[in-house]
Amino acid sequence: MGEENNYKNILYVDDEVHNLNSFRAVFRRSYNIFTALSAEEGRKILAENTIHLIITDQRMPGTTGIEFLESIIKDHPSVPRILLTGYTDINAVIDAINKGSVYKYVQKPWSEEELRSTIENALKLYTTTKSQEELTDKLLTTNEQLEFLLRQNLLS
Repeated sequence: MGEENNYKNILYVDDEVHNLNSFRAVFRRSYNIFTALSAEEGRKILAENTIHLIITDQRMPGTTGIEFLESIIKDHPSVPRILLTGYTDINAVIDAINKGSVYKYVQKPWSEEELRSTIENALKLYTTTKSQEELTDKLLTTNEQLEFLLRQNLLS
C-alpha cells in the first residue's frame, strides 16, 4: 500500500458484476480500478488507458480469460497478467501460462491477503520490466550515436 501504487491502474475483467464490485471495494484505496464485464469491454479500456496490471476471470461467456489474454499480448506485452479461476482445471492453468503469458494463477474465491501480495509483486515486475526497456532504448540510442561519431572520425 505504498504511495507509488496510488497511481497504478488495474483492469479486472469478469462477467459477474458482484466479483467486480467486491474487487473494487477491496482495492480502490490502493489502486485506480478499471472493470469490464467482457473481453470486448476490456480491450476498449486497454485502448483508452495506460494499464499496469490485468486480472481476468477464466470462465466467461464468449471469450475465456485465456483467449482474452492471448489476444492482447501483441499490443500490451509488458503488462503482467493474473488469471482467476474457480475450478482446478490443470489444462486451463497450463494454457494460461503458455498462451496467455500469465504471471500468476489465483484460485477463486481469492483471499484478500494472497491477491494483494500477488498484485504488489506483479506491479514490481512491471516497473522492473519497464525500467529495463527504457535502459535498453537509451543504450541503443547511445550506441547509434557512438557509431555515427566513429564513422565521422574515420571519414575525416
